[in-house]
Amino acid sequence: MRALARTVAARWPSRLRPGNWPVRWRLAAVSAGLTLVILLVFGAVIGQVATSRIRDDFNRQVSSAAQTLAAESRIYTTLFATHFNGPKLDDFVRPDGASARVFDVEGNLIKESTRAEPLGEPQAGLSTYGEMRVATARIASETGATTGFVQYGRNIAHVESTVDRLWLFIAAGILGGTLLASLAGVAIASRAMRPIAALTSTAREIAATGDPSRHMPEPKVEDEVGELARTLEQMLRSLDAARTEREAAMKKQREFVADASHELRTPLTSVLANLELLEASLEEPDHEDDRAMVDSALRSSRRMSRLVADLLLLARSDAGRVSQRRRCDLADVAGNAAAEVAPVLGERELQIDNGQPLAVEGNPDELHRMILNLLDNAVRYTPAGSHLELRLRRAGGDAVVEVADDGPGIPAPLRQQVFDRFVRGEGPADTAVGAGSGLGLAIVRAVAASHGGTVEAAESDAGGALLRIRLPLANPEQTLSAPLERL
Repeated sequence: MRALARTVAARWPSRLRPGNWPVRWRLAAVSAGLTLVILLVFGAVIGQVATSRIRDDFNRQVSSAAQTLAAESRIYTTLFATHFNGPKLDDFVRPDGASARVFDVEGNLIKESTRAEPLGEPQAGLSTYGEMRVATARIASETGATTGFVQYGRNIAHVESTVDRLWLFIAAGILGGTLLASLAGVAIASRAMRPIAALTSTAREIAATGDPSRHMPEPKVEDEVGELARTLEQMLRSLDAARTEREAAMKKQREFVADASHELRTPLTSVLANLELLEASLEEPDHEDDRAMVDSALRSSRRMSRLVADLLLLARSDAGRVSQRRRCDLADVAGNAAAEVAPVLGERELQIDNGQPLAVEGNPDELHRMILNLLDNAVRYTPAGSHLELRLRRAGGDAVVEVADDGPGIPAPLRQQVFDRFVRGEGPADTAVGAGSGLGLAIVRAVAASHGGTVEAAESDAGGALLRIRLPLANPEQTLSAPLERL
């Protein structure tokens, strides 16, 4: 039995289990349950009392009728016969549909009403014979002597039907009262829960938008719900203040990083210039060791300069600093980036599909860096002999830049992570000279986002990687032409 109960409980929908009902349903159920118990007790008491009263009244009516009939009747005995003198029995019993019979003192039937029901042998007081309630009364002479008996009987079916209707009425009243209590409980609970529903809706919107500066609904009454609303409002104000303070601190930090990266460029530029001058002065063969050290320092300084430039670009993006923008042709920018990456292609083939210039509002240097990073990423992670494609096209009001290859591609779980900072792919296909910083694709996303665009990674038709950028066009109606190039 317990196993069956556990099975039923496990299969019972969790939403339909009473423990998982909404609060208003549970309040309505408790209200309806209490009302049902009260009405059951009240109905049982009232029904029992009313049933006893109806039956007692019926018994008194039967006894009273028998006494009345006996008081109005006389029996006279002569030498030849026994005579009954009293009211007409048919007229007496007709209003109640009863039966009446008259017996002499020896129990012999003297007279009875038309179609009288069998009432059994005369017995003093009340008795039941079949479905008849029978009352027997003594007929007395003027001297008080008993001269006979009167039987008066009525069918009890009428009384029982009245009792049944009474209990049916009580049951209907109990069910109706319980239903009304349920509806009233739902209405009252819904009204009582309305302020909580408003608080829940506001809290859900705040959770969806992440904006704690919004306010909770103002409580209208001073009760527990009002206290909850004020507590939530205080919590939101505290969270809003903490968020404002945190954002201010992060803004200062981002500005500091941007300023520091900018300030680092000057000494790095000076170091590079001095190292280049020193390298030029060490042309003689007897300075070969010194020249090697200077070359190593120069390579490290150049790498540091590139890293500082990357960090500066990202820091400015984080700080919300927008560089100077102007109308430029994205096709020209892409062509220049392709020309810059051409020396490191090696045995790879790069095809440029640039059928029309695309006018955008942006910073040409940042856009150049964005496309260059895409191409550099494709070169770095494809083996020798790979085929690379740089495609530019128009899609509605956007300019689309795609770099596709037939290399190993990007695993699906990593396609969202490759644009995060300091995410690097290491492996046999990483053939570019020098180690990457893990900021290349992060810069791509930052530049695209600062120009109102988006980036995504997918799989190319050849099974390799496909990196796509969408930027809004400055003038979608502008059309130019450019030749198909192969490097």
